[in-house]
Amino acid sequence: MTAESQTVKVGIEEILSVSALNHMARQALESRFPLLWVSGEISNLRRPSSGHLYFALKDEDAQVDCVMFRGRAQLLPFRLQDGLRVEARALVTLYEARGGFQLNIESLRHAGIGALFEAFARLRERLEKEGLFAPARRLPLPRFPRRIGIVTSPQAAALRDILAALARRAPQVPLILYPTPVQGEGAAANIAGAIGLAAARAECDVLIVARGGGSIEDLWAFNEEAVARAIDACPIPVIAGIGHETDTTIADLAADCRAATPTAAADLASAGWFEAQDALSRLGVALRTQMKRHLQEHMQRIDLLARRLVHPGERLGRLRAETAHLATRLAAGLRRRLGAASADLQRLDTRLARGRPDVRHARRDLNDLAARLRASLDGSLAQRQSRLSSLAASLEHLSPRAVLGRGYSLVRKADGSIVRDAQQLAVAEAVQLTFGSGAAEAQVTRLNDS
Repeated sequence: MTAESQTVKVGIEEILSVSALNHMARQALESRFPLLWVSGEISNLRRPSSGHLYFALKDEDAQVDCVMFRGRAQLLPFRLQDGLRVEARALVTLYEARGGFQLNIESLRHAGIGALFEAFARLRERLEKEGLFAPARRLPLPRFPRRIGIVTSPQAAALRDILAALARRAPQVPLILYPTPVQGEGAAANIAGAIGLAAARAECDVLIVARGGGSIEDLWAFNEEAVARAIDACPIPVIAGIGHETDTTIADLAADCRAATPTAAADLASAGWFEAQDALSRLGVALRTQMKRHLQEHMQRIDLLARRLVHPGERLGRLRAETAHLATRLAAGLRRRLGAASADLQRLDTRLARGRPDVRHARRDLNDLAARLRASLDGSLAQRQSRLSSLAASLEHLSPRAVLGRGYSLVRKADGSIVRDAQQLAVAEAVQLTFGSGAAEAQVTRLNDS
């Protein structure tokens, strides 16, 4: 049966059941009051096995019961405890079964966070308009810093984390601590002063500004304008490692590089040294591997040469045996070759003897023919010599010189032509006379008709 069905009328008066009244009251409260923020101190906190949280929010004059169901309670970023001042985002309602006025809590935060967030947002917007967070203003981190400065509290766990990370990654790099409180009244001015001191002394190449995790109140010193201005004015590259990965402060935005945690800031500051060390380690492994391979190759070569290397006496003995064996083979081969050649020669001699002609009769015939040829040649030569002598004598009679010897002469003109007729000559023409012995030149003085 619903609450509405439990309403009855008696005469003109309407009578409500308790459940109907509580239901109407709950609806009225929830419609009248939307989600709102309520500030108070936690009291009478209970944690049953269901996972829900039950507690009261109180101030100096009143208190109200609250419930935070398990799904919401599991998302709390901090642990609740009695006496903690919080701000609750809640729905005003009524627990109908008991008729109890209560708040259903959607989320919780530390008291005062709303005002802090507003101050953070205003400062961030103003500094961003000034260009304080512009990427162009950020300094590059040195790859191999010779000294690393640290701005933090000497008692902070963040310092131990940074020291452990740097001892592991770059133990050779000197560290300079600029101690400062990082929480509480005046912390922002002290932090800014430590950063200014590091900048003035200029004895490190990179500066880590660090603090461990905490609430927004704990980290608030790093949201002050003085710290942001000091970071921006610092000529040394600044790495901010403040809080956890989800924490973002004004100092993070003003720094040249933001790290998620203090350990991550140490990793960034030593990245070059660590990478060089890692590269050197890899090169060392590669060098050792290469040297091992070369040694193994040379060892194998030595083993091979050792197997080939024998005692000189043993080697001479083997060579002597091989020489004797080769001499034996050579002698046997020569004997076989000589035997074969001798047999071939004997066969050829036999064949030559069978095919040799009888030249004795042919030699006698040849001698007779030669004698007859010589006799014939002598007779023919004598006849020809006699005839030649006769022809020579006849020719001598016909020779011009013989004619000239008998007193005749030969007349030639100046051009060497023979004069056979007086008509070929002219008076005063020079002529040449050839006699049987000698010659003379003459000139025609007169021509006679024949």
